[in-house]
Amino acid sequence: MGLFAFLKEKFGKKKQQSAAPEESLKSYEKGLEKSRKNFASRLEELSKRYAKVNEEYFEELEQILIESDVGVGLALNLIEHLLDWAKKEKVSEPKLINEKLVDDMFVDYATKGDSIENEIRFVSGGPTVLLVCGVNGVGKTTSIAKLAYRYLRKGKKVCLAAGDTFRAGAVEQLQVWADRLGVPLIKGKEGGDPASVAYDGAKFAKEKGYDLLIVDTAGRLQTKANLMDELGKISRVLSKEIPGAPHESFLIIDATTGQNGILQAKAFSEVTSITGIVITKMDGTSKGGILLAIRDELGVPVRFIGLGEKMEDLREFDLDQYLYGLLLGRQEG
Repeated sequence: MGLFAFLKEKFGKKKQQSAAPEESLKSYEKGLEKSRKNFASRLEELSKRYAKVNEEYFEELEQILIESDVGVGLALNLIEHLLDWAKKEKVSEPKLINEKLVDDMFVDYATKGDSIENEIRFVSGGPTVLLVCGVNGVGKTTSIAKLAYRYLRKGKKVCLAAGDTFRAGAVEQLQVWADRLGVPLIKGKEGGDPASVAYDGAKFAKEKGYDLLIVDTAGRLQTKANLMDELGKISRVLSKEIPGAPHESFLIIDATTGQNGILQAKAFSEVTSITGIVITKMDGTSKGGILLAIRDELGVPVRFIGLGEKMEDLREFDLDQYLYGLLLGRQEG
């Protein structure tokens, strides 16, 4: 069974069983609407213009992939593999070519890097520490709030540490969210030592019996060496107070930045061990292929995906629902 047929059967049944798709699936459909128009609609339009595939067809297919931000390297590899398959299997029907392409996209994501659970893996016998990284403007503060909200709803005791002491207003913004959520925020002076704030946060979480400590970090430092030193120092003070901390390190990437997001991910992955990616503002971009590019180039899994502005719109990443939203979505409803 091809991926198109599998997705239709899997999610089509859910729609038949209830008047509306489950909440998560609806979020994926709505959040990926712009990307679906840019990718799936263009695939369909392309297949209608050709009775049989030829060199020009594959060139246009390659361009669609690149313009959807799957990355030049991955686009070239996918097209090369597709050409070899079509020649070997003697396939020239555009619809079959497109369906094979989608199958290959799924396999590429599923087989790159480690396969781990998306949810934060809580440790026993002490607080779990999540370090959050990302450049300014990607939605880092909001993502921290949404993650805190998610785990509060799961019954976890959550506190925050305002380690982004260099950006004007960063601590105040996080304080607003902490007040809304009713969680404590450990903070220091503006321009103070982020590692000191992280240490105070770890000590507080440990002494007060918190399940999850989320530590914000600076979004912009002068050089890569400066960034490495700062994140390294934060990690060291955390591990001294809580063994194994930080247990998770999430990098926040704004989907609307496209390939710049890949460059950011590469820079951060060189200075700290990233255990997962959180993609924000997916509903605001037509280039949903960025998730595939990140996985292909870094091997780091997307753990959560932002599909809207509501607190509930930060969803656990689901590859099947992502592909369904990107390829089929509401046309099946």
